[in-house]
Amino acid sequence: MVGIVSYGTYVPRYRIKVEEIARVWGEDAEVIKRGLGVKQKAVPNFDEDTATIAVESAREALKRAKIDPKKIGAIFVGSESHPYVVKPTGTIVAEALGIGNDYFCADLEFACKAGTAGIQICYAMVKAGMIEYGIAIGADTSQSRPGDALEYTAGAGGACFIIGKDCIAEIEGTYSFASDTPDFWRREGQPYPSHGGRFTGQPAYFRHIVMATKGLLEKLGLKPSDFKYAVFHQPNGKFPLRVASMLGFTSDQVKQGLIVPYIGNTYSGSSLIGLASVLDVAKPGDRILLTSYGSGAGSDAFSLVVTDRIEELERNPTVFDKIKDCEYIDYGLYVKLMKKIRR
Repeated sequence: MVGIVSYGTYVPRYRIKVEEIARVWGEDAEVIKRGLGVKQKAVPNFDEDTATIAVESAREALKRAKIDPKKIGAIFVGSESHPYVVKPTGTIVAEALGIGNDYFCADLEFACKAGTAGIQICYAMVKAGMIEYGIAIGADTSQSRPGDALEYTAGAGGACFIIGKDCIAEIEGTYSFASDTPDFWRREGQPYPSHGGRFTGQPAYFRHIVMATKGLLEKLGLKPSDFKYAVFHQPNGKFPLRVASMLGFTSDQVKQGLIVPYIGNTYSGSSLIGLASVLDVAKPGDRILLTSYGSGAGSDAFSLVVTDRIEELERNPTVFDKIKDCEYIDYGLYVKLMKKIRR
């Protein structure tokens, strides 16, 4: 069996509420909250970026499984907000973890599905016998133009998954679907992304998640009722519930992994933090569906089966423990922390 051996998450303590952003732009907060299904979002402090988020989530994953860092044979960091344009985040993380110098490493970028792409690579490398353990991380400090709709949802956070053979959740199958659908983009040198508005829904998010999930179910001969939990990419609080309904999943299957109302859309960390929240409460035998989505566009779908080994893993603090541990800030400090005030 090859699958998830351990996992870790990191969510910055700072939060800004939808009401505070709406106050500045003279908008109706209640309408926005109903429309987006988001109450607040996580904001990184001065000294927090994709690298520090990746390090902290990986440290938790290693600590939980009591794995010697030198046994890690590969590290992949997926993000669309790497600190450097030319210089890998992965080597910074490996150095901080004490992995050594004998490892595969690459930074990945495919919008919000770069972290799940890392899981697929680690899964293949472990199955091929190239490595004993691999680390896949999805982390972001999401960008949003002041006054844009994205400002209400673009959050910060990340998750790390260690992939190996003595797993707490076996990956019984994975399936991907991709196309050239430019619904969201940011060119070199531009501080904020652009998006296609309503175009980001049906031809982008919904089409790719539906096709990837259906492809996986057909490949494995499974149906929605075979799963205890389902996690989908979470650009807002409405899309995951809608796509779940389109595919035949219930809100009860989705709610444990639906964390976007509390920390916003953490981009590459979005579906992965949701999966971590599910693993916080999962029991042996539970089957979990995970389908990510990345603009540009593509989705990776996974079927995971929880094993008895999960009972041996220390799962505290949980994702929801970290969600509750927060401090609210005003818009002035928010724009300062996010470097939206430019000299």
